Amino acid sequence: MMAAAGVAASASVMPAHGANGLRRVPGGGSITDVAGLKVGHYTDTRRPTGCTVIIAEAGATGGVDVRGAAPGTRETDLLNPVNMVEKVHAVMLAGGSAFGLEAATGVMRYLEERKIGFDVGVAHVPIVPAAILFDLGVGDASIRPDAAAGYQACKAASAKPPQEGNVGAGAGATVGKLYGAKRAMKGGLGSASLTVAGVTVGAIVAVNAVGDVVDPATGHVLAGARTADGKMLLDTRAAILAGDLPTSMREGAATTIGLVATDVKLTKAQAQKMAQTAHDGLARTINPIHTMLDGDTVFALGTGVSNKPANMMLLGVMAAEAMAIAVQRAILAARALEGYPAAVDFIA
Repeated sequence: MMAAAGVAASASVMPAHGANGLRRVPGGGSITDVAGLKVGHYTDTRRPTGCTVIIAEAGATGGVDVRGAAPGTRETDLLNPVNMVEKVHAVMLAGGSAFGLEAATGVMRYLEERKIGFDVGVAHVPIVPAAILFDLGVGDASIRPDAAAGYQACKAASAKPPQEGNVGAGAGATVGKLYGAKRAMKGGLGSASLTVAGVTVGAIVAVNAVGDVVDPATGHVLAGARTADGKMLLDTRAAILAGDLPTSMREGAATTIGLVATDVKLTKAQAQKMAQTAHDGLARTINPIHTMLDGDTVFALGTGVSNKPANMMLLGVMAAEAMAIAVQRAILAARALEGYPAAVDFIA
């Protein structure tokens, strides 16, 4: 049975500072503060999985940067600045591993019905890049986002702040998996935005990292691998450097996927550069990141609604910061699943 997740103000889920270093995440806002975008979730009630769509009905200049070694993507070649199509009409983020790429087909159907897409004379072809994460280890692996799920996410899309935590592409997300699922914790979906000098940049991310999520201001681990008894956070980076190496690893068992967007005018090359700089936000908050077990992928969109020219120094700084905040919000909004405690469960 399918159920589309609703929308809610995200600030209410932020916990206060705790003894383990958890703190209220600075900033706020969401990806939908970028004019010209809508966001919708589909969260499957049969098991924790789902998808999240970001829609730009008028089209937006797109870019992408893939840094993990185990990616699952669709239409990323089209976003290369040397290739023809300039605008995309939606981006799909989904669980379900490679099976979840089917959700983008539902997005195409939804947009085509509304004559949104690249006009080829005989039809409008919606351009829908997509990326997936691996969540098949949580619940029944035969249940994955499909075309119907993508269509439902589009029906739920709005310009309101999207719900965060255990929703959409973040529903089955987990983190801290290098020492096995029994020592991992719950990941989730988060969003944030910044406005500087009249320019708005937003981010949305589904955090499903093989590594830990850390607070970049303090260095404290927010969520990740736990000690063997499950009672404390391990600190994966420190453990590896001390010689405590994982004994077995499964390819493709993770991946953090997200998107940054701005209301200024971008070229495809500028959008690609903005996606690259947004990965700095992942590197500040996830450690280790961009591993052989992750398919970390970040898209970028420029809606151009503000008609402002691109200041790439400003956009680069803002993209990294918005992504870092969104990662933290995803983890602090997440709630426990059976076997996967959440960051808020470790707050004193």
